[in-house]
Amino acid sequence: MKRVCPTIEEGVCYTVEAALEMAIQMEEEGFRSYLFAVRLVKDRAAKMILKDAAIDELKHKQELELALLEGVDAGGEGLAREVPTMNLDYMLEQTEISQDADAREALAYSIHLEKNAIEFYKCLVNGCEGAPMAPVFKKLLADESKHLRELEDMYERHFMTEN
Repeated sequence: MKRVCPTIEEGVCYTVEAALEMAIQMEEEGFRSYLFAVRLVKDRAAKMILKDAAIDELKHKQELELALLEGVDAGGEGLAREVPTMNLDYMLEQTEISQDADAREALAYSIHLEKNAIEFYKCLVNGCEGAPMAPVFKKLLADESKHLRELEDMYERHFMTEN
């Protein structure tokens, strides 16, 4: 999957509709990447990891579509905070997933996809600070960072032994 920030002009806040449409498209691309991977890999553990990540993308997309349909509520998202992550993406090589991918490779693939989503939402949050849709993007940024942290924790537990 390509890096998404270059598609967003730095420091620009798009209209509510345009920003939501961009986010919906990004979540759809993330879902499609996971769906492709689920259909490709044979390893059961890898499939489960990828399937769970695909479901998260669908939930985010639905949340964005509801915001587009019903309008953006500026309140109620104040508690959403970005979660610190381990930045394992710098340590793990980003490669296309293969049909022989195991759980380790599926986690690495997922970590890179989630990192791309975080970069995308950071760009939108920075450009839309104070705008009505900023809380929606802050919440999604927090959700993506939480999911990335969970993936990194799982990777650390299973594949980064101290021995």
